[in-house]
Amino acid sequence: MQAKIITSIDNAKVKQLKKLQLKKYRKDMHMFVVENLAIIHDALKDGHKFEDLYMTEEFVESHIQVLDQISKKAGIKSYFQMIDKINRAFSKLDSPSGIAATYRMRDMELPLDETCIYLNGINDPGNLGTIFRSALAFNIKNIIVDSKTVDIYNAKVINAAKDSFFKLNIIEDTEGDWLKNTGLPIYTTSSHKGESLKEFKSAEKYCLVLGSEAHGVSDEIMKLATEKIKIDISKDIESLNVASAASILFYELNK
Repeated sequence: MQAKIITSIDNAKVKQLKKLQLKKYRKDMHMFVVENLAIIHDALKDGHKFEDLYMTEEFVESHIQVLDQISKKAGIKSYFQMIDKINRAFSKLDSPSGIAATYRMRDMELPLDETCIYLNGINDPGNLGTIFRSALAFNIKNIIVDSKTVDIYNAKVINAAKDSFFKLNIIEDTEGDWLKNTGLPIYTTSSHKGESLKEFKSAEKYCLVLGSEAHGVSDEIMKLATEKIKIDISKDIESLNVASAASILFYELNK
């Protein structure tokens, strides 16, 4: 691959990368950034090609073999080479990785009659990404996120989701009426109310709602619930982290 050298943070490409760290511009440009070599590589295996590739010289030198595979699979002959200062200037990661790729957002459709997860106000990027990974691990590929949930294209969400990000069907319920129109049974969770997960008999296909870390499932959604379920936990602890609870629920409901 031939390197196109970028030396200034005022470069038009760098300005674009900085804008793509903000939800508003991601929506406007219909693009997002991935800053993880493994995710970029795995996405290519599944047929998801990037628009542009950016790397530091040090990153290239330490990842020659895998980058050669990526260039051949993506069919690219050049990339943008940046210095560490530029990588730090646009990255939202605590420790910039040395690589970034831009992607077009996918227009995804959700099968109306398939089991799905509805996420209500999940604020923590790490929790959201972990929920994505757990859902895929238990063969749940359809995810709906409401407008109160952190943006799915947030860099920390993508890094936590890893290879699951490009393998899931994820849509945004911007109007807030998806649950009102689904024909699936709706299961909501509560720390202290509802039927014990140990005793609960799930339908073959359903929609499971997971609520925010701080407030749980909203009262409005609770009213739409077909069933309320809870995970039995020790009296010594008030509640589980939402990502931990999600993994338990996915496992038990899909036995």
